[in-house]
Amino acid sequence: MAFAAGRPAGGVTRAYALNHIGELAASVDCPLNADFEAGFARDAEGVYESARLCIGAGVAGFSIEDYSGEPDAPLYALREAVERLTAARAAIDASGETVLLTARGKAIWRENAGGLPEGLRRLAAYAEAGADVLSAPGVKAVQEVSEVVRVAGSLPVNVVVGAPGLTRRRLEDLGVKRISTGAALARVAWGALMYAASDIAANGRFDAFAGIPSSRDIEATFAPRS
Repeated sequence: MAFAAGRPAGGVTRAYALNHIGELAASVDCPLNADFEAGFARDAEGVYESARLCIGAGVAGFSIEDYSGEPDAPLYALREAVERLTAARAAIDASGETVLLTARGKAIWRENAGGLPEGLRRLAAYAEAGADVLSAPGVKAVQEVSEVVRVAGSLPVNVVVGAPGLTRRRLEDLGVKRISTGAALARVAWGALMYAASDIAANGRFDAFAGIPSSRDIEATFAPRS
C-alpha cells in the first residue's frame, strides 16, 4: 500500500490507510485482515480510536505492533505496549463485532530490540493482555518458530514469511496456524518493474516483457465469481 502511494513502509497517514482498508473490505468476500502497524497513535487512547475506526472500515481482524519508530528505542516499553494492546482489545469488545486482534512483537525483527528472549517475554504479556493471535516477524529458524509456538500455548501463531526457507508444510508441522507474506509479494512485483525499467533505460531492451500475462489475463482475476 505504502509503495503504491510512493511512500516508505510506515509512511502513510491513518486516514489514507483507513480509506484503503475500506476499499478492500468492500471489494472482497473473504475476511480481511489489516496490518495496522502501531495503531497510528502515540498513546493508548489514540490506539483505541484508531482501532474503532479500523473495525468500522470492515475488517475481520487487524494487528497492533510494539514498534515505536524511534531509532534509539525501537520498541514501546513493555507496560506501554500492553496498555496500547489492551486499548485495541477494548475497542473490539465495545464494538460488539467478531474481530481478531493480532499482537505483533518486533523484538526479533529489529536488531537492537532484544532478539528472541525479549520477543518471547513480550508475546507472553500480549497473550495475557487479550490478543487472539500472536505474531513475531523475523523468525526464520525452526527453533525460533518452535519457541514462539510454545510461548503462545493455545493461541494461534502467525509467521511472516519474507524469504525462502521454511515451507508451509514445515510451519504446519511446527504448530503454526497462520502464514502471511508481509511486503514480500509486493517486493517481487516492484523488483520485476525496477529490473525491466532499468533494462529499458540502460540498454534500450524490452526482454523483460517476454512471457508476462496479458491485460486480459490480469483483468480476469478481478472478475466477480459466481
